Amino acid sequence: MTEDITTQRFLFSKLLNKPLLVRFDERQGSSDGGAVLLKAADGRLGLTERLADCLRDSRDPNKIVHEVEELLRQRVFAIACGYPDGNDAARLAEDPVHKMLVGRDPLQGVALASQPTLSRFENAVGRKELLRLGQSLASAVIERHRQRLRGKARTITIDLDPTEDPTHGGQQLSFFNGYYDSWCYLPMLGFLSFNHEPEQYLLAALLRPGNAPDKKGALALLERLVPSLRQAFPRARLRVRLDAGFACPELFDFLEGPAHAQYAVGLPKNKVLLRKARRLMSQARRLARQTGQSAYVYGEFWYRAGTWPGKRRVIIKAEVLVYPGRQLKDNPRFVVTNLTHSPRWVYEKFYCQRGEIENRIKELHHGLEMDRTSCSSFLANQFRLLLTAAAYTLMQEIRLQAARTSLARAQVQTLRERLFKLGARVVVSVRRIVIHLPAAFAFLRDWKHIATRLAPDSG
Repeated sequence: MTEDITTQRFLFSKLLNKPLLVRFDERQGSSDGGAVLLKAADGRLGLTERLADCLRDSRDPNKIVHEVEELLRQRVFAIACGYPDGNDAARLAEDPVHKMLVGRDPLQGVALASQPTLSRFENAVGRKELLRLGQSLASAVIERHRQRLRGKARTITIDLDPTEDPTHGGQQLSFFNGYYDSWCYLPMLGFLSFNHEPEQYLLAALLRPGNAPDKKGALALLERLVPSLRQAFPRARLRVRLDAGFACPELFDFLEGPAHAQYAVGLPKNKVLLRKARRLMSQARRLARQTGQSAYVYGEFWYRAGTWPGKRRVIIKAEVLVYPGRQLKDNPRFVVTNLTHSPRWVYEKFYCQRGEIENRIKELHHGLEMDRTSCSSFLANQFRLLLTAAAYTLMQEIRLQAARTSLARAQVQTLRERLFKLGARVVVSVRRIVIHLPAAFAFLRDWKHIATRLAPDSG
């Protein structure tokens, strides 16, 4: 039987002036040729090596085919390349580029791990290992930016935010959440931003039950992050922005005490706050009636909740919304802060800027499919979340190196499509491995720019 008979092929006889034959017979080929950038970014950060050091391998050494570090790299790089499911392993088992990414010979190396092997790997991780993984991820991100900024950041801002992770089936600690109207988990994500840079860097991803209050785990996470940031950036001014769901006495005491941090935290409405905002709301309503447009007025006052040791500064945004054909709608907002800037600056220039992390969260959901937490075990799903966070960290490093290119602010999906999804032919000789990529690649200049910054010895 000849190769022409066994090779999958398609004939398009009338598309062109000659018959067009398509054959899938390139055994040294890959559709992820540009993903070598991921390995370069990982080499810069040492991320997967750090994470693998947190894991304990209890398997029989005589029966191990796939080392823990290889398994972790296989999952992280596959997620970054757009293969979020363990089931995708079968499709990638013999892909030469993916074999190369985990450290194997791209052509002669043993096939990558199967889905059952990856599933056992994910379900073998325990609580202590997950804690170490989370700490190692945060340490890697902080250390990367300490080196980048030489420890001289002026301002570091921490943002924490929960997000919905819908669940399906009998997953541990999946609960119905009335706010999202779904059975779900509620991951909490932590981001860092430096000075006035537009990027928020992911450094924490904590999976929580679907009925968890927003503040659950926030204080413990900040207690771990703040000392590391203080050590890496001793002269930086530390700021924290949080939504109203995080407000609690213990959090304020920590931020004002051990953390020595500036903060702006939303406050839920109550009768006392609404009464204090009454005068400003009247002004906003008059302004809305006069202009026929939504209006707002800023103010401030000192307020002490029953569980607080003393008074704290509260910013008011007295807002009245105007909708055609409808009555005016009051929308007062309250933010407690220890910043000394004007009320408008605190609310608009600082607190509201936390909304930018929604774009990062959307990237995690839609670009890396963070919500593929389909294991039965809650701990295995936490591990999957950390694997996605690691993949996103590598993508952010690539975006960081794309400065002054057309991809400087590109979303994860765009980075993947324009940098990784390249048809490639891999050739291995005694001396080196060569990846042949298209000479007519549309984003060649951007790819070369990023590659040169990640691997300065390339020419």
